[in-house]
Amino acid sequence: MTTKKIGRRTSILMTGAALATPLAPSVRAQQTGLPDKPLKILVGFPAGGGTDVMARMLAEPLKQRTGRNVIIDNKAGASGTIAIGDLKSAGTDGTTIAYVPSATIVQKLTMPAVPFDPMTDIAPITLAGTVQTAFCVSPTIGVNNLKEYVEWLKKNPTRASFGTTALGSFTHFFGVMAGKAVGIPLEPIPYRGAAPLVADLQGGHIAAGCGGITDFLEHHRAGKVKVIFTSGVKPTTSAPEIPTITQLGYPQLSILGWYVFFAPPKTPAPLIDAWGKELKAVLAIPEIQKKLVELGLDVETSTPAQVTERMTTDLARWKTIIDSIGYKPQG
Repeated sequence: MTTKKIGRRTSILMTGAALATPLAPSVRAQQTGLPDKPLKILVGFPAGGGTDVMARMLAEPLKQRTGRNVIIDNKAGASGTIAIGDLKSAGTDGTTIAYVPSATIVQKLTMPAVPFDPMTDIAPITLAGTVQTAFCVSPTIGVNNLKEYVEWLKKNPTRASFGTTALGSFTHFFGVMAGKAVGIPLEPIPYRGAAPLVADLQGGHIAAGCGGITDFLEHHRAGKVKVIFTSGVKPTTSAPEIPTITQLGYPQLSILGWYVFFAPPKTPAPLIDAWGKELKAVLAIPEIQKKLVELGLDVETSTPAQVTERMTTDLARWKTIIDSIGYKPQG
């Protein structure tokens, strides 16, 4: 009698253990609806920058969920548009997607020769979140806020320039708009992503810089740069102590950027849906959300249609802003 009870209990425990055991990679891959191959996320900026850091942060839980190796492929250059060009020509088998900031999408308005149309040549999967643009200064110039920076510029007119992580984007235009608003024109200096700009700011080789707050927040906390204001209406969740340009009295300068996952054009809807499901699940992990917020990304997901609607609205507003500062499309 006792032997039978023990055997039955053992059987139940074994069944429970089997149910609790993680699914084998091949089974997980089959359930996700994604291809049974390594997956690649294209990033249009160098390793170490905010875009790259976020993509790598998401890659590991994606690997765990899908049972697939997830590779981050840095295709840096041309303000992120090289990666978009590669995505446009990638296969539609669902193995390749890209993590793209709005700073890259706006290139279509500023450089018509870029090799893609964001409305037709790439397929949106989901929004990852919104982000503010940050204006920061070198810790070597002894400036703590916008008022002090303006006074410093008056004393150092030959250094009225700022580095931008993407020429022809809002990390460029926001700096120009800020200079125009305070009455001191600022010359944009292009950098190949955030990492080299942070290095020059830390070393005092350039006085100021402009880019997504995700590029600068960790460095701000470490004292390598000092963010003196951001482009939002209200402070970002990650850094409520940093004032916004609206709070400083320039609401017309407020700009909100975003990050979106895109697939190659004509990717079948089931693969778009499968990617969306996995990405949203990873973005919903509390620990991941916390880390992204700390970087400056306010996490928010969407449907592909909602991404298209946002892009349509924002591109129209961005064109108005570009025209207002007199910027002429290049190329």
